[in-house]
Order: sequence, then C-alpha cells, then structure tokens
Amino acid sequence: SFINVMPRPPNPEVRSRLIEKGAEIIHRLGFNGCGVQDITAAAGVPKGSFYNYFESKDAFAAAILDEYWRAIESNYVSILEDDFVSPLKRVERHFSELIEYHERQKFTFGCLIGNLALELAAQSSIARSKLKALLRTWTAALAKCLSAASEAGELPLAREPQDLAATLIEAFEGAVMVAKVEQSGRALRRFGTVALPRLLA
Repeated sequence: SFINVMPRPPNPEVRSRLIEKGAEIIHRLGFNGCGVQDITAAAGVPKGSFYNYFESKDAFAAAILDEYWRAIESNYVSILEDDFVSPLKRVERHFSELIEYHERQKFTFGCLIGNLALELAAQSSIARSKLKALLRTWTAALAKCLSAASEAGELPLAREPQDLAATLIEAFEGAVMVAKVEQSGRALRRFGTVALPRLLA
C-alpha cells in the first residue's frame, strides 16, 4: 500500500550549522575554492539537505554574510553607539578592536566581506546586492558617529561624514587585504598609525 511520506520540515539547528561550518570553510578556502559537498561535509549533513535550506550556493553566500555581519555589528559596530565615550574615541576604538580581531586570526583569513567582494561582485548579483547593503549599513553607522564628533567639535564641521566614513572603510578593507597577502600586520598598523589619524584630523 502507498504511504504518503510528508517531507521533513527544515530544522533551524541544521541551517545554523551549515552557516557556521560553511562560513569557516569559505573563509579559509574561498567561495570558489569549495563546493556544496565541502560545506555539507563540514557541517555533518547529507549533501542533498543543502537545498532544503538554500536555493543556491549564491543564496548561501548571502546568508553567511548576514551572519558574519551580525557578529561584526554586535562586537564592533556597537562600539560606535557607546555614549559614555566621546564620538571620535569610539571611531578610533572601533577600528583598533577590528585590527586586534585580525591579529588574533594571524592575518590569515582577511575580512569575509572583502574576500567575497573580490570573488563574487562580478559573478553573483545576489552576493553583490548583499555586500552593497552591508557596506551601506556600516558606512551609515560610522557616518552617524562622525557626525556626532563634528557636533562635539572633535572634527571640522566642513567634513562630510558620509564620504569620510566610506573612505575609512575603503582604507581599512584595503589594509586587511594587504595584511592577508603579506600574512603580517604591517598594513593594518599603517592604517592605525598613519591613515586613521590623518583622516580624522
């Protein structure tokens, strides 16, 4: 007799594990350096399960970027909202703690946002849209803090916070990329001691 077997509903714990383990392997090997099989093997789930949770590998890239950004927002962007610290000090601390994060990683993996921007911006509209949205969010948070620094007399009022925020992020991401290539902190130290003070002067 025919038994109608209902498909098993997606399990949030499996999705979380795919994102966590998949992000680790993509951060280490690159998006194009690993396949769905590598991601599911790292997560300990059958390969066929991947498509119960993600429409495509590109959609998976967008999901791991969301998760990565949530961690950055919680640990580093939140620094920009600390009203007990002067706005300019918040900006300096935001970047100094991000630099420390990359030091703990021994400059090996780079920033997932920068890595996937280099790999996917030209080949995936889904990933590109997600990357643009995250960079806009980061720029807006930084610009808000820089605006407060201007109002507090810590920055010249003529400085355009949005442009300055974007320039800081661009300079920082470039330094992260060079640090990854060199496997050394020299570029990030230059950002912290040369670029950052001059841009905030």
